[in-house]
Amino acid sequence: MTKNYNVAVLGATGAVGEQMLNTLDRLDFPIASLKLLSSKRSAGKKITFKGEELTVEEAKPESFEGIDLALFSAGGSVSKALASEAVKRGAIVVDNTSAFRMDKDVPLIVPEVNEHALKEHNGIIANPNCSTIQMVAALAPVRERFGLNKLIVSTYQAVSGAGSEAIDEMYDQSRQILDGQEIDPQVLPVSGDKKHYQIAFNAVPQIDVFTDNGFTFEEMKMINETKKIMEDENMSVAATCVRLPVETGHSESVYIEVEKEGLDADKLRRILADAPGITLQDDPSQQLYPLASDSKGKDDIFVGRIRQDLDEKNGFHMWIVADNLLKGAALNSVQIAFSLVKLGLLK
Repeated sequence: MTKNYNVAVLGATGAVGEQMLNTLDRLDFPIASLKLLSSKRSAGKKITFKGEELTVEEAKPESFEGIDLALFSAGGSVSKALASEAVKRGAIVVDNTSAFRMDKDVPLIVPEVNEHALKEHNGIIANPNCSTIQMVAALAPVRERFGLNKLIVSTYQAVSGAGSEAIDEMYDQSRQILDGQEIDPQVLPVSGDKKHYQIAFNAVPQIDVFTDNGFTFEEMKMINETKKIMEDENMSVAATCVRLPVETGHSESVYIEVEKEGLDADKLRRILADAPGITLQDDPSQQLYPLASDSKGKDDIFVGRIRQDLDEKNGFHMWIVADNLLKGAALNSVQIAFSLVKLGLLK
């Protein structure tokens, strides 16, 4: 008999929290009771889940009494304040912020890639960065067969990754520019940074703030998280992250160099076509390739534009696209929850 679990969703009123609830419902996660938590500001809101109207409560340490599984998506500072409190009360926390991703005692999980690492958890499990998830999930089946030495990625990321204010700013600016009005950027590239730039009809090569080495935090997340998930500190990884005026769906141009001989573009296509959670869209003769606009609302990661490098026989190029709010956030969190059940780790 299937056991049902007491589940809490922290950040239930946010964009990712909303997708978490939709995904729990759609994939029919075994829930005995569901508690919706948020900041004091959003407490009191009503949300319907499986036909039942639930009231959002303010998140406090005692909110996690009796909870088996807590899905967190309310910002890093909230996670740091409340995750250990939830664990102390017996919950397993799946955290969708950057708070614990690089903590050596916290597994960083994409179930298709490193589900085995869940067995090492100490109560907290980290969900990787959205742009990292889709890339490592697409590359894992290739790495498993042929190894992976080098990885260079350029991302083309949707504004929804920066929150609802960024989406509103993109649409407002678009209207203002089309109407010949002045614009006054306030949110992107980073709301807390010194300068803000136009996102409408533009490409902004900054996501998150810059570090001392000239890379942004987003770029360093992709570099460090990839090495941690793939358990290979010696892999060569570089990233350039760019924000585009697209509402939902991150796109990535990825170049890899494999270790073993014998891979060609057709074999690479066959590997990806057979991989779970991957949809191959790769027929240049029919202009078939992944588009961000087609990925919205879909669970899969889409891969196309696969070709062998012209100079490096072990080098390959590809284009990877996914809904950043689904596989990049909510769906991966819920898949982690299902993995915990499957492995008998959720008591």
